[in-house]
Amino acid sequence: MKTLKLLAITLILTCSASAVNAQGYKVGETATDFKLENIDGNMVSLSDYEDAKGFIITFTCNTCPYAVAYEDRIEALNKKYAAKGFPVIAIMPNNTEVKPGDNMEAMKTRAEEKGFTFPYLMDKNQEVYPQYGATKTPHMYVLQKTDKGNVVKYIGAIDDNYKDEDAVKETYVEDAVDALLNGEEVKVKETRAIGCSIKV
Repeated sequence: MKTLKLLAITLILTCSASAVNAQGYKVGETATDFKLENIDGNMVSLSDYEDAKGFIITFTCNTCPYAVAYEDRIEALNKKYAAKGFPVIAIMPNNTEVKPGDNMEAMKTRAEEKGFTFPYLMDKNQEVYPQYGATKTPHMYVLQKTDKGNVVKYIGAIDDNYKDEDAVKETYVEDAVDALLNGEEVKVKETRAIGCSIKV
């Protein structure tokens, strides 16, 4: 009986640990690198950016109205921060069989139409977004490059108003990056991402 109880407890703990891991990174944890195909056919990894101080990672797509509403703001983030060492890396996480409007050709077309200046990568095997714990498009992660790797410093929404950029009062991603550039602590470390569910 004792052995059975121990087995049961072990199973419960293992399942609980798996459930926790499945939720993705927490603020303060180190994100592993990835290698994903960009719209130009090249494979892109965070390690390619030797001079980066960190990254603004966005899980986004072509077909979600929330993601579309934020496209210009994501582009603005890259224009503002890439030269300062925090480039935007966009990752499309959806299953393209469910959402054919998010396939590679559609991604190329959208990037050209919008004039994206950042890489737009496809998480073809849907392996990267679960590691991060992304659930929405868009879902933002601000990483800081350190001696121990790329540490997660912020998770959540871009700002507090997807409907109206002019009505934004809290610029969460900008505030996080500004704090890191100034050697300060990020004040708001996590918010609720607003967007469409990632299609599996």
